Order: sequence, then C-alpha cells, then structure tokens
Amino acid sequence: MLDVLDLSALELALCLAMMAIAALVQGTVGFGFAIVSVPVLSLVNPALAPVPQLLVQVPLSFGMFLRERRHADWGGVWWTTLGRLPGTLVGVGLLTFATPAALDGFIGLLVLAAVIVLALGRPVVRTRATELGAGVLSGAGAFVSAIGGPPIALLYKDADGATVRATLALIFAVGVVLTVGARALAGRITGLDLGLGALSVPMVLLGFWASRFLTARVEGRPLRVAILGISALAALGLLGRAVAT
Repeated sequence: MLDVLDLSALELALCLAMMAIAALVQGTVGFGFAIVSVPVLSLVNPALAPVPQLLVQVPLSFGMFLRERRHADWGGVWWTTLGRLPGTLVGVGLLTFATPAALDGFIGLLVLAAVIVLALGRPVVRTRATELGAGVLSGAGAFVSAIGGPPIALLYKDADGATVRATLALIFAVGVVLTVGARALAGRITGLDLGLGALSVPMVLLGFWASRFLTARVEGRPLRVAILGISALAALGLLGRAVAT
C-alpha cells in the first residue's frame, strides 16, 4: 500500500498547489473544491484523489460557515442534509455494484442536464422536495467521486453570494462528515489519504484566507455564471473520465 513517501516531489507539490487553488475557488464561490482538484490530481496520480479532498473539506467547510454564518438558509440546510443521508447510502451501493466509469458518466449526465436547464432560464423553486432531491444527489455524488456540490449550488444559483457560501458551507460540513464516516466504516480510507490530508490542511487554509479578497467581486450575475460554469466543468470532467476509463 502506498504512503506519502512513495510519491515523487513533483506529485506532492502539484497536490498541495491544487489544494490551495481549489480552496480559493470554494472560498470565493461557495463550492468547487473537488471539481477543481479531483480531475487534475486523478490524472497526475489516481492515488491523489478523491479521498484526501474529502478529508480537507471538513476544516474548510466549517471555516467558511463560521465566516458567513449569519447569512445561512437554515431551512435549506435541514432538508438538503436530510436528503444526503439516503444519498450517502445510495453512493455506498453504487460504489459496490457499479463500475467507476458508469458512475462518472451517470453523475456527469445528471449535472450537465441540470446546467443546461438552468442556463436556458428555467427557474428552480426551492421547496422541501427540491431540497431533498438535491441532497440525495449531492450525497451520492460526494461519496462516489467527492463531487457533491453542483446539485445544491444549482439550487441556490439565484441567491446572494453570502447566502450561497454560508448555506453550502454548513451543508458540506455536515455532509462531508457523513461521507468520511461512511468511507471509514466501509474501509475506503487509506494511510496515504490521511497523510495527504494532513499535509494539505495548511495550503487549504491559505487558499481560504486569500478568498476573502475576492468574494465582493463575485456577486449577482458573475456568481450565477460561476456556479453554472463550475458545475458544467464538473460534468464534463466526469464524462471525460468515464470515456477515458
């Protein structure tokens, strides 16, 4: 089994740099950490993703929530988190019985379809049903590929930036704890994952700190475009990985 010492200096440097960049994106927009880091690091070395990204999102998500907690939509947090519970179980089942390529393709198509619908101007009303549904999709996607942000971010694409960041941060904080716990119980966290996670925390915190200088610049239409763009990037990345596998 690999450990951190088995990685080359270049692989480790790229991993730490991508963690900082991904934290900057998530701290600014509200999500996107795994979308930015997982596809790139998977190409560098499959052992670099996706579990280390899940682990470091625990302190990142709690830090984001504490920074803008006054703006959180608590009702949305409750119902999407409730949806993530069965969603995580769905992820466990999918990872057990389906191939990684099939899972990437399925999740990628779902996210891309949602992006297209919303880009065409079709509004998504936040109701208990849509929040539960987004939570289920998010929980399954997070467990399978560490990419659970798009379903919930798309639900909040018309909200103000502070609400998006605070709400998604709290949802992710709770959801990531559930996902990490489920992976630990399933024996899907390695020593390499823990080592990379620990080494990456300072870089993640650095990226999060730097995001404070960008949040005011990403509001209104730029925020909506960023949410749609990052979600589309996630979908295309998953589809590309499914084809390449």
